[in-house]
Amino acid sequence: MARPRLPVGTYGEIRVYPVGAKFRAIADYRDYDGVKRPVERIGKSETAARNRLKEALRDRGRIDAGAEITPQTKVSALAELWFAEIETDVREGKKSPNTARQYRERLDNQIILAIGELRLEEVTVSRADRLVKAVKNKHGNATAKVVRTVLNGMLGLATRHDVYDHNPAREVRRIEGSAAKPARALELDHARELRAKIAVDQVAIDRDLPDFTDMMLATGLRIGETAAIVWDAIDLDAGTVEVRGTVIREKGVGLYIKPKPKSVSGYRTLELPSWAVSMLRARKPADMKPVDPVFTAPLGGLRDPSNTNADLRDAFDAAGYAWVTSHVYRKTVASLMDDAGLSARAAADQLGHAQVSMTQNRYMKRRVAKTGAAGVLEPVGATE
Repeated sequence: MARPRLPVGTYGEIRVYPVGAKFRAIADYRDYDGVKRPVERIGKSETAARNRLKEALRDRGRIDAGAEITPQTKVSALAELWFAEIETDVREGKKSPNTARQYRERLDNQIILAIGELRLEEVTVSRADRLVKAVKNKHGNATAKVVRTVLNGMLGLATRHDVYDHNPAREVRRIEGSAAKPARALELDHARELRAKIAVDQVAIDRDLPDFTDMMLATGLRIGETAAIVWDAIDLDAGTVEVRGTVIREKGVGLYIKPKPKSVSGYRTLELPSWAVSMLRARKPADMKPVDPVFTAPLGGLRDPSNTNADLRDAFDAAGYAWVTSHVYRKTVASLMDDAGLSARAAADQLGHAQVSMTQNRYMKRRVAKTGAAGVLEPVGATE
């Protein structure tokens, strides 16, 4: 006999699981649109996790897609209504699951804890500003920036419901990041040396990193993009690879290829150097299927970008290049293109950047500036 469906506005059994030193409580909630969605909260103890989840489910039950938002609405209720829109964006492919996860963490760990019981009429610019400053002082610029973004989204929703004349979060002072460090890339000789060292490192070989890092160096792809390459995206005769997506891990789903790169500019077909084509020819199995990933995890299946990043750090350390990261490979590709006289636009297209300025400012190392000033200033030192 089929299990009866949850009535609208109710939730099922609460399950609690340990997550490191904390606990995660999760339950299925049937929203007012009839869709059943998992809702979860983290707590320092099993009881705390349960209580936080019950509070969230209580607040979720007070709102629905057509609920009116008024000055008396609590921030915690607004947060759930706003996040329901984010969940819809994720389902429609407008936002990444990782972005939604970051927003949820900031809601739970900073915003709702600090101002969740306030009524919207009590949320002023100064209160929002103090919250962002407090987060910055305790957790740093990166976390504070996301908190400001989430506040802007939430209070923007309230503004559209005529709670405010203008969005209070827009007046919160922007978080100024530290000045970007000059891009550091591998010189050609160092790139060759690092390749050679990884190729003979047995731990790296066991983790199937030599071919993986070769592909990154041959293309400038990110870890997730490299892990998402399937054989159908490779044209060995033409010597090209089509970048179609990236591997991500989503809670409750696991690893999968998201059929959408980081940006619209991420869709691209790249030419491969001959040594990369040779590597792929040697790697191609006789019984491969078009949808099989080219670079699987050591035990099969998709590579986890997070685990692969940790493996890369080990390989770089063992090779004596502890300062190198996967992004250094991207910067190396951009800088070598720049050294060869190729345009910044070409480098941006290679890396999948929409803005050429991003490539120039963050990915190309500074070269000796041949501005012509030396010749102009030469006469200054003349002694007749």
